[in-house]
Amino acid sequence: MSEITLESIRGLLFERGYITDHSIEMALFLSLKLQKPLLIEGPAGVGKTEIAKVMTQILATELIRLQCYEGLDASQALYEWNYQRQLLHLKATEESGISVEEKEKGLFEEKFLLKRPLLKAIQSPQKCVLLIDEVDRADEEFESFLLEVLSDWQITIPEIGTIKATSIPQVIVTGNRVRELSEALRRRCLYLWIDYPDFEKELMIVRNHLPNIDTKLAEQICSFMQVLRTQKLEKTPGIAETLDWATALATLHFSALDKNIIESTLGVILKDWKDIRSIQLSLSELLDKTGVYSKVDSI
Repeated sequence: MSEITLESIRGLLFERGYITDHSIEMALFLSLKLQKPLLIEGPAGVGKTEIAKVMTQILATELIRLQCYEGLDASQALYEWNYQRQLLHLKATEESGISVEEKEKGLFEEKFLLKRPLLKAIQSPQKCVLLIDEVDRADEEFESFLLEVLSDWQITIPEIGTIKATSIPQVIVTGNRVRELSEALRRRCLYLWIDYPDFEKELMIVRNHLPNIDTKLAEQICSFMQVLRTQKLEKTPGIAETLDWATALATLHFSALDKNIIESTLGVILKDWKDIRSIQLSLSELLDKTGVYSKVDSI
């Protein structure tokens, strides 16, 4: 494909269904040009992970994803040895007359490595997109394993030595601020904060994903979501929930919202029973703020 420019990146994202703004465009462009990892933080469900998926399409390459979680360690993220294959190799060489030292040396060859996402990414024959998703869910100690990769684009394996990157991957690191990330990790990345969208942007996203949705319904959905996010909730709904709700209501052939419709479908946008109960009790007040009064015929 032709060279990606700052002017072209918005269109490339939009063509693939991602509604963007100038800060996102600039961060992605600089990350590509400077070959620097991009750390994206923000509330859950605002499109952080989706950026990596869209960039994979733009670059026409492979997406390699490392999903982080508590207890994640180097063997699961970098590499581990294929012990079963090593044992089979030892058994096959029992009668070969090879010395013990040679057998031990032969056990730690690259063919016995199980490549996990980080090693796989730096050994990719072409520039890939490496998504390190929800890095703040991993333990603080895990971040130290990332530093060598993100700084020098290499991984050191004690039994083999240092493996340098065949090509530098496009790295997207996401976090939901479950905990503070280390300064060392932040320094190695460009930074982007993505917040909940305003009404106009959210409406554009809904229309882009559901071009046939009723205009009034789309506007009411986005207006209600804007007000809903101002409430004290355990789990504030993101864009993903907005799209799920819009899809559900469009599938049911509704053309407008009313109190009964909202009450019966709250489980699509709210995922905590306390939140649902709280919104049910204050629904009339929320509807006053959004101006939703219309009734629709039952299905």
